[in-house]
Amino acid sequence: MNIKKHSTHFIFGWALLGLLAGAIALVLWPSDTSHNDHQSKLATTTLAGPISYAPAVEKAAPAVVSIQALRIVQEQQGIIDSLLSKPNLQLRPNQGSGVIVDAQGHILTNYHVISNASEILVTLTDGHKIKAKVLGSDPDTDLAVLDTGHATRGAISFGNASTIKVGDVVLAIGNPFGIGQTVTQGIISATGRDRVGLNTYENFIQTDAAINPGNSGGALINTAGEIVGINAAIFSQSGNYQGIGFAIPIDMALSVVQQIVQHGGVIRGWLGVEGGDLNPQLSERIGIPDVQGVLITDVFKDGPADKAGLKPGDIITHINQIAIRDTIDVLNTIARGRPGDQIKITGIRQQESFMTMATLAQRPQVSN
Repeated sequence: MNIKKHSTHFIFGWALLGLLAGAIALVLWPSDTSHNDHQSKLATTTLAGPISYAPAVEKAAPAVVSIQALRIVQEQQGIIDSLLSKPNLQLRPNQGSGVIVDAQGHILTNYHVISNASEILVTLTDGHKIKAKVLGSDPDTDLAVLDTGHATRGAISFGNASTIKVGDVVLAIGNPFGIGQTVTQGIISATGRDRVGLNTYENFIQTDAAINPGNSGGALINTAGEIVGINAAIFSQSGNYQGIGFAIPIDMALSVVQQIVQHGGVIRGWLGVEGGDLNPQLSERIGIPDVQGVLITDVFKDGPADKAGLKPGDIITHINQIAIRDTIDVLNTIARGRPGDQIKITGIRQQESFMTMATLAQRPQVSN
């Protein structure tokens, strides 16, 4: 009995000592609530993330098709063989992808996928194969519209490319290497890439979602299953994916589609000049340092620039009061205009400022 009583007092004493020690610790070392809150938020954010992107893929994938464009090519022959026989012509397939964009079955793809094709075969996600023809193309943006002659309910849903942000998750859907429909995942790496040197008119979305040969013309979608871009090209020193891919914003692509469907081609403004970027060395050479603009090297006879009095040697510094940095600025500014629009051109001629008005014409169609 005495042993139990002594033991109870002993345990109670140690418990009291523990409580006192804990109280002292709380006073001397208060808990790091901010750290705990951060960990809690981090855990909540992690748990709130999507477990799967399958719903987005299921929504968009049926509208993404595989394209096989057959081209007639002449195989190289030896001199003797070429003299004794007819040219050796063969059909060579070019693999790519496309996206159904409306109920009429129009398919949007890259121009380089179907250029010079003698026959185009489209494979739907259910395996059904149909022939298609080129309704119209726009090599300046590397886009083309195919007509299948088949109405469909499987058109893709459109997102808004102007609202995407760097860091947004995106998925690329296409037919890489011709192996069949494939989905890759990444983020938006950059927007507004316009001096890549791939197309005449550029405003690329950059992504690290894997894009490989055969993905061209496929869809870049957001996590809601809406298309935000048309996969177009990769930046690579090896020819294969290295983490830098480019897609044409869907807003830009749809503008091309609408004009091709309505007019058979894209209508853009045209000034009728050729020029070169004005770098510091050239500015010093012509005696006008620290001037930014484009040096006109040629003026097309009877074109809008010729009629406006522009001459080789003139420097364009502003169009409609918009500062001109290089030839890309001139191209994009003029292309946004329509035939018949008047533009104000400010520049320098023989070290003197000048201003003139020009009436834009229609930009000549690039031969397919």
